Amino acid sequence: MRLAVPAVLLALMAGQASAACRPDAVELRGDWGAARFRVEVVDTPETRAQGLMFVEEMAPGEGMLFVYPAPQPRVGFWMKNTLIPLDMIFMDATGTVRKVHTMAQPHDETLIPGGEDIQYVLELNGGVARDMGIGPGTELRHPEIDPDTAAWAC
Repeated sequence: MRLAVPAVLLALMAGQASAACRPDAVELRGDWGAARFRVEVVDTPETRAQGLMFVEEMAPGEGMLFVYPAPQPRVGFWMKNTLIPLDMIFMDATGTVRKVHTMAQPHDETLIPGGEDIQYVLELNGGVARDMGIGPGTELRHPEIDPDTAAWAC
């Protein structure tokens, strides 16, 4: 059963059609609908390693986009020093979702594998992906994705 989408996400989705691609936002679309999230982009080894560790809360409609310079043979995350539950959305070089891990638990050091050939990972508050229906096949749009190969280009 899907829960109601919070009002802040509905407001973000309503402005989606008129908004241009921006480095501080991602758009997602799929057979479930569409959504826009404000994101912090982490694209260096140091910022990817830090991620959302020690963050005490993340506002609804916000997330973090992990960007790798090229598809990675294997991507895995853990929740060490992470204080809030997270959904992890793993995407290939086209921005197409390949795997979603919902409700990763704070402080859990168990490796969460994202799969092979993953180039982007979007972290959202725990439960958001499940509640909205975000799953494999969903497409993400962001300026970091090469427009020549993107499933949904800017």
